[in-house]
Amino acid sequence: MVSFYFAYGSNMNPARVSERGMQFDAVQGGRLEGFRLVFDKASKAHPDIGHANLTYDPAAAAEGVVYRLTSASEITRMDPYENAPVNYSREVVTVAGVHCWTYFANPAVRFAGLKPSRSYLNHLLAGREYLTPEYYRMLCAVECVEGR
Repeated sequence: MVSFYFAYGSNMNPARVSERGMQFDAVQGGRLEGFRLVFDKASKAHPDIGHANLTYDPAAAAEGVVYRLTSASEITRMDPYENAPVNYSREVVTVAGVHCWTYFANPAVRFAGLKPSRSYLNHLLAGREYLTPEYYRMLCAVECVEGR
């Protein structure tokens, strides 16, 4: 049973994950090789705003936060927030040799040219202590939509 969750989007903010009711007892940074962070998943509330997603890129790596769940079933608490399986599909990836759940946006909700809102990006930035300085700087440089 998989009892780890790799968050690369707004759930890099541990306070947000706690507010959503998912129970975990340890948090650390993680790096998923072969994938790149993109903001091509259209927001349900604002379809012109992009939410985080991963796209395959053999030359890249996406950083994020790995949560050790208190039980394997805890991941199901996140499904409604990710609107899985409609908007995102939950899949197992390997981060530093550990099998983790993560979410990939489904093709029907992916669109080029989207940008995250400032408030959404701030949740990613809240994971700073779990990211390398380079990755954090990259996130700080992401062009976003102010005022949303």
